[in-house]
Amino acid sequence: MQTVTLNNGVQMPILGFGVYQIPPEQTEQAVCEALSVGYRLLDTAAAYGNEEAVGRAIKASGIPREELFVTTKLWVQDAPAHDNTRRAIETSLKKLGLDHLDLYLMHQPYGDVYGQWRAMEAANQEGLAKAIGVANFYPDRLLDLIFNNEITPAVNQIETHPFFQRTTDHDLMREHGVQHQSWGGFAEGRNDLFTHPLLSEIGATHGKSVAQVVLRWLIQRSIVTIPKSVNPDRMAQNIDVFDFELTDDQMAAIAALDTGTTLFFDHHDPEMVAWLSKRRLDS
Repeated sequence: MQTVTLNNGVQMPILGFGVYQIPPEQTEQAVCEALSVGYRLLDTAAAYGNEEAVGRAIKASGIPREELFVTTKLWVQDAPAHDNTRRAIETSLKKLGLDHLDLYLMHQPYGDVYGQWRAMEAANQEGLAKAIGVANFYPDRLLDLIFNNEITPAVNQIETHPFFQRTTDHDLMREHGVQHQSWGGFAEGRNDLFTHPLLSEIGATHGKSVAQVVLRWLIQRSIVTIPKSVNPDRMAQNIDVFDFELTDDQMAAIAALDTGTTLFFDHHDPEMVAWLSKRRLDS
């Protein structure tokens, strides 16, 4: 598996398995299948409600802990954020059955961001999380966090797919040593992604599916990606993307699909900010 090196030297697989929107009752089997076909990066979150199922799959796999890269995420915390963040980390570790995380992400740029981040810095320094980062941070919020804290986020996980390519964000993250990670790499099939004429044509030239073309496009941009599936055949297909390479012309053609606009929700929309900020998880 190809890896990227994070800004603190930690090695992270460039392709992993995400469990967003997989119901808890299906998650254990899905993760077991993913591990069996070769995935070693697993991405979950407290907000997904399936950390315990991920933990059961990890335990059942028998795979040595050092061979796995496990990510989970912190939801928005009430003040005092430092204390609540520490409890949230401990809760996630207990649910996953682990003594440390490979990556812990702040899931949203809301709440007491600084209190949350400083608690995450402490967890990193104690070895509870080998690396810490953020998700859904736009450039202004990311730079503010970088300039006013001790540890620069190792990762920023943001919506990234052929229709919302985040080129400016990507360049800024690279400048500051933050690894770009994609969520929603397949755009959940919106804009008819899986039957898109250009992507289908490119796939046909390589004997690959549209999904494989999109994953390869992300990988060639050095973006970590975490496709989700509950179908073992698709899981195997999604990890089979290291035996071909898109040409410069093909990369340029895909670049032309960018609309520069989210297909899901805008973190600058006041209604969305209010909903995300007020949502709390049961501990």
